[in-house]
Amino acid sequence: MTVTTVTSNRTAAATGGTPALIVVAHGSRDPRALSTVRALLDRVRALRPALPVHLGHVELNEPLLPDTLAALGDAEAVLAPLLLSRGYHVKRDIPETAALSPARTRVAAPLGPHPLLANALHARLTEAGWPAHPGPEHAVVLASAGSRDPESRADTARTAALLAARLGVPVVPAYASAATPTVPEAIRTLTARGHRRIALASCFTAPGRFATQCAAQAPWITSAPLGTHPSMAHLLLHRYDQALGIGGEENAPEGARGTARPATTNAALAR
Repeated sequence: MTVTTVTSNRTAAATGGTPALIVVAHGSRDPRALSTVRALLDRVRALRPALPVHLGHVELNEPLLPDTLAALGDAEAVLAPLLLSRGYHVKRDIPETAALSPARTRVAAPLGPHPLLANALHARLTEAGWPAHPGPEHAVVLASAGSRDPESRADTARTAALLAARLGVPVVPAYASAATPTVPEAIRTLTARGHRRIALASCFTAPGRFATQCAAQAPWITSAPLGTHPSMAHLLLHRYDQALGIGGEENAPEGARGTARPATTNAALAR
């Protein structure tokens, strides 16, 4: 994967206006997922009303990403994965789909790891009943979908470390599929270390099969999926800006500083 030079807003304006933001969701058979993603996009639009914001799915829901790209013609767009780590979809699926489109595209970094993601996870745990002053008996399992890609697991581990730093308790990553430990295995590990209050932090963008499966395995409180939390909308816009080379860490939204990663894209996408 090659890092390419991105254009500024001035260049974009000279070639037809501000590049569109295409939020790329995975897709789910759970109808709550689509409604949640649409509500999140409404939050993004409210934060930046002049920005064209579109939705495309990898699978299972419409509009599918190829259809969203086709509707844009040869316009400029930034594809922001609504995904929480690197993996096949971010590194192969989305760039290859974009390369087949006439649109002039670049692919932003996934949402995690990032302090804003940790903000949202912390807030959802607090909503679920996480105490303001946890004790040595407390710990957290960070439940995510899972991937065979080691970079995806590294990203999830980094998110767990960011959340642990905020909470002041151990946070162990666990996975619904394709990776270990599983949620029950992580719970057993923490129990063996003497933790009696083990919360489950749902590292999922929306309700769905994996989120429901993991929640059912929790021994204590379970946070809701990240959904429409304000930090998620800010993070999508932050990744969009990064992909265009706009601003820097000093201009990132509050809570966004410290783990910025430049967007990458296949050289074939630089049109």
